[in-house]
Order: sequence, then C-alpha cells, then structure tokens
Amino acid sequence: MRASKLAALLLVFFPWYPAQAAPNLDRIGLPPGFAIGIFAQGLDRPRAVAFAPNGDLFVTEIGAGRVSVLPDRDGNGKADRRVTFAGKLSDPHGLAFYRGYLYVGETGKVARYPYKSGQLEGRNRQVVVNNLPSGGGHFTRTVAFGPDDKMYVSIGSTCNVCVERDKRRATVMQFNADGTGGRIYASGLRNAVGLRFDSAGRLWATSNGRDWLGDDTPPDELHILEDGMSAGWPFCHAGKYKDPEPKYAALGSCEQVKRPLWGFQAHSAPLGVSEYTGNQFPPEYRGDLFVAFHGSWNRSRPTGYKVVRAEIENGKVTRLSDFATGWLRPDREVAGRPVDVLAGPDGSLFVTDDGEGVIYRIRYTGQ
Repeated sequence: MRASKLAALLLVFFPWYPAQAAPNLDRIGLPPGFAIGIFAQGLDRPRAVAFAPNGDLFVTEIGAGRVSVLPDRDGNGKADRRVTFAGKLSDPHGLAFYRGYLYVGETGKVARYPYKSGQLEGRNRQVVVNNLPSGGGHFTRTVAFGPDDKMYVSIGSTCNVCVERDKRRATVMQFNADGTGGRIYASGLRNAVGLRFDSAGRLWATSNGRDWLGDDTPPDELHILEDGMSAGWPFCHAGKYKDPEPKYAALGSCEQVKRPLWGFQAHSAPLGVSEYTGNQFPPEYRGDLFVAFHGSWNRSRPTGYKVVRAEIENGKVTRLSDFATGWLRPDREVAGRPVDVLAGPDGSLFVTDDGEGVIYRIRYTGQ
C-alpha cells in the first residue's frame, strides 16, 4: 500500500488531533442544564466559522493561512478529521456560503470557491474583490450576505484613532455577489469584526472602541447597521463620548451619529455575533443573540474572555447576561480567547477559541 493511501486511511479511522493537552472544561461556567465539549482542537488560531449546506463545519485558521473543513459524518459531536479546503491565504478570517460558492475574506481581498455538497477541497478560486485596504492595526475582513443578495465586508481602521487616508477604512462596505458595485454602506466603525444578518434581515455588528481613555471608557458597541449611517469614529465614541483630542473632536458632533443599541464593558473586545435560531436550547433562547468577547489587553483589570447572551425583543436588547465564562481565571490568567459563535444544524452552539486552538460545542442536556 502506498504511503499516501495509508495516511488517508489513518485520517479516516483514527483521531487526527495533534498531541497536546486538552483544555480544562471544568473551568467553563454555563447556565444550569448546559454542557460543553470539544468539537475540534489542535487548530492554528481558529477564527470565523460557517456551516456548509450539508452540515460540514468550515473554519478559518488565521495562523496557518488556510480554510479547513471539520466534518462530523458519524454525528458524535466531534470532528472526524481536519481537511485543508484552501491554503496559502493572506490572514483569512470571514466565511460565507452563498449560492453555490464559499466566500473567504482575506486582509486585502475577497475570494470565492465553487462549492458542491460534501466537497472537501477548494478548486477554481476566483478573486471577486482584489483591492481592499490591507494590513494595518485591524486587518481581518468579515463577510456576510443579506436578503438583498448583496455582500457586506467589514474593514477596520489602521489605528487606534486617526484620520484615515483611505475612506474605506473603519467601514462596512456593500458589494454585488460578483464583487462589483462596491460602496461604503456604514462608516465610523473602528473595528466591526462581528457581522451577521438575523432571521428578520437585520445586519448586526460589533465594534471595538477606542483605547487609552481609561478602563471603562468608551464602551464597545453593538449595532444594527443602516445604509448611510455613521457610528462616529474617530470624533465620537459609543454615540456620546467626544474624543478628547481637539483635532478629532473638530471633525463632527455626537448628535449627528447613530448610537449603538448597547454599550458593552470597555475593552471587552466583542467579536463574533449571531442569532440563535436552533431548537436544541430551551425556547426562550430562540431569537436572542450570542456575542463572543475576545478579552482585553490593555485594561488594569482584565475583562471579557466569555460568551454573553443578549435577549432581543423587536430589534432591541432588553437584557445582557453571561452565558459561558471561565476563560479568565480568578488569578487573572487567560485560558482562552473566544472569537466566533454560531449555532449548528443540530442546534448546538459552536465557539472558536484562537488562544487555545479549539472549537467548543455547547448543548442543552437538561441535567
């Protein structure tokens, strides 16, 4: 038997995880009746996830510059193996399936791959947007498709606070699905990493606020984006905090910007956001949002490092509560950094962690 065939068989019949210590799940706090397990580990800084039409989980591994497929064909709640769908990518982050294609957001471009159900290898790559601003302080690009058949791409700022030379920075842009017709849809968003539509067609976005104004100012932001809106950066933060530097404050007024629906604890770093549409959790969770907090890096007392639940009524946040905690230990040591959060076809909640290289699966057991 040739070595390549033997290797393929080993991938199918034996665990594929690289040798490493499994994260301690006992530290993760959840509401009563919920349980957490490891869906996949040994990943290289996993970021965004998307489910293919057949239920396979796709993930970007920004550390390895690749998109991986993690099929669970036996349905045991753990990935059977990791398969590289596309490699040699430039800081891949956003993923979206749309009308027979998988779209991938890289730092300076958006590419797409024709996709058929069950496909494990990307072929015939097409770059549909090739001139996005690249690099800079905020270099990830999130991709989402709306009920209007348009593609939305988030582009973070190059800096903490500045006047951008490229007006596409600190925005969410709108494109046709083939990459044409690009225009600025929403502006003044310092770093809108979380970007997803809900079942009502609303485009939710998280945005990370300005640094170096103190431990608690300004709040990080949760928005429903609207065409033509400005969230205020760099002159106004969280809809009400005028920038203290006169050269930025002079650029506009807080009265002219759209305020966020909710202000999170400053420096929590909210990233992935998604509506819970499954049926596996108790019915009161349906229609609420989950938000992954990546966690602070410059606060005197660390904050974030958790997944929160935002209860939603008529497009408004009525209550915010912790859902999954424990990645920030009592001694303030960090034991993981949640990035994206998304319900799977079975209703379980999947959470990526680019600190531990893990994807978690949270389900309701009632016990």
